[in-house]
Amino acid sequence: MTCIAAEDLIVSVADALQYIACFHPPDYVRALHAAYDAEVAPAAKDALAQLLVNSRLCAEGRRPLCQDTGTVIAFVQVGMAVTWDDTSRSLQQLIDEGVRRAYRDPDNPLRASLVAPPLGARRNTGDNTPAMVQVELVPGTTVMVRLAAKGGGSENKACFTVLDPGEAPTDWIVETVSRLGAGWCPPGVLGIGLGGSPEKAMTLAKEALLDDIDLHALRARGPADEIETLRLELYTRLNALGIGAQGLGGLTTVLDVKIRALPTHAASLPVALIPNCAAHRHIRFVLDGSGPARLTPPRLSDWPTIAWHPEQGARRVALDHLRREDVRQWRAGERLLLSGRLLVARDAAHRRLLALLEQGAPWPPGVELTDRFIYYVGPVEAVRDEIVGPAGPTTATRMDRFLEPLLARAGVLGTIGKAERSPAAIATIAHHGAVYLSAVGGAGYLLSKAIKSVRVLAFADLGMEAIREFEVVDLPVMVAVDSRGEAVHQSGPAQWRARLAAPPGSTNRDGDAP
Repeated sequence: MTCIAAEDLIVSVADALQYIACFHPPDYVRALHAAYDAEVAPAAKDALAQLLVNSRLCAEGRRPLCQDTGTVIAFVQVGMAVTWDDTSRSLQQLIDEGVRRAYRDPDNPLRASLVAPPLGARRNTGDNTPAMVQVELVPGTTVMVRLAAKGGGSENKACFTVLDPGEAPTDWIVETVSRLGAGWCPPGVLGIGLGGSPEKAMTLAKEALLDDIDLHALRARGPADEIETLRLELYTRLNALGIGAQGLGGLTTVLDVKIRALPTHAASLPVALIPNCAAHRHIRFVLDGSGPARLTPPRLSDWPTIAWHPEQGARRVALDHLRREDVRQWRAGERLLLSGRLLVARDAAHRRLLALLEQGAPWPPGVELTDRFIYYVGPVEAVRDEIVGPAGPTTATRMDRFLEPLLARAGVLGTIGKAERSPAAIATIAHHGAVYLSAVGGAGYLLSKAIKSVRVLAFADLGMEAIREFEVVDLPVMVAVDSRGEAVHQSGPAQWRARLAAPPGSTNRDGDAP
């Protein structure tokens, strides 16, 4: 019999969550670097460069890869010969204590994102608990834990269907990914669950995301079974969609496709799809009674040295002196470096602003929206000499329902986020002569380096969702929707889909990249 100390599990969970918040797995870094080397679409290559530079900065500085440090997912296999030194707390409680310590670590606080209850008040739990725990009893004398921290942008893109037994899951998967948008921060890994029951298929898809990236090795040796053949087919067809890094159009949309399958009812074919984002946080450790897990940081030599020059070809913009006629000169796809003051607000703050607008009430003291830009972000708490912690964009699509009143009645000049806007939001932007700018999702620590001062203006009780003012110098963004309604998240993938569909050697396929 092996006796596992409860404290060893708690410490191991806390250490592992801190580890994956800051360090990409080496297999992911290699896959992302290979995608960068192969990419010829300028916008996608720039986005990949930012992700790789951000990854190395986080490893060097031991700071989170992304401001959304995720919901904690734990798959736990407990050996049936294991005993515990403390049986006063459940396994859920022990793991939650590990989560609490990790997210409240004063040396590297991670952003608490969970709210309770899910309806109504939706107040932040303050420590990112509870974790989502799956437990399996297995033969043996050890406890094996696989942890992930999944951000909201990728979790929101989870999909499920039940196909007829004769239908091909590949067609549904490809069609579904083509409609996901860029909120999951591609390129990433796609987890697929086949068979079982509906809830089991979703679990299989989530578990599949914890497997190592080995697609290039699979392509080199060839498939050994039907599942591997399916992985290769999906990899080829999904990248042929031309969605590209950050949905800007390019060669690589998925780095790998991982599939897990179980027997299922003769009348059914459950299919689940869950993408992993650019943060790609997961780890595995085993407890054998000898103490907490020992986690060895990767070597900095595992990261490539990327020469990223944001100033090349970019227009410098002074936000504090910007006029509406100035933004009308910007064109979709143009890169900008922003300097000056901008507002920071996301979902909860937007709801309060709209309530004030409907009531005819004044804005909170210090909040002025006319001719201002709103950056959709919930930053991580600063440590040591930082101005702010990682502060990358959240998905702009969620803010689409707030856009019309803020542009029409509050006079907002533009917004900054990640991913696409809906057709209705694009029409609204064009109607008001406004713009939407995109920053690279998954590069939050790199982007935070451009932020020179921060102050909370309103709704401090919302925590990371409070309204803030950032003063920035050379914040790198792209014009994603210009004042005419041209949108790069539509035009970029469409152009690359057409190029990739052209015969090899043709001008359309191999000419200069747009």
